[in-house]
Amino acid sequence: MAKIENDLLDGASGAVGKQLVFRQRGGKTFVSKFPDMSNVEPSEKQLKEKDRFGAAVRFAQSIINDPEKKAAYKVEKGKSVYHTAIRDYMANNK
Repeated sequence: MAKIENDLLDGASGAVGKQLVFRQRGGKTFVSKFPDMSNVEPSEKQLKEKDRFGAAVRFAQSIINDPEKKAAYKVEKGKSVYHTAIRDYMANNK
């Protein structure tokens, strides 16, 4: 991982295509090669969580695609119905 000492990229984070990744560590910016995850086998627990999150997304989509459900859904000011529905599903379906 290379340390960035350039004001233009200082504070950058995220991926550039599937080639570079910018990371923040200890207030410094580093760049590295995009990780190759093709040989990584997810654990049984990771697969279960992935399925649970997929169900949460489907639940949230069902709420926002139905105008009546969306209007009736309780949301804090400044929060989105979609993200609130995902959070609610994840909290209630452990």
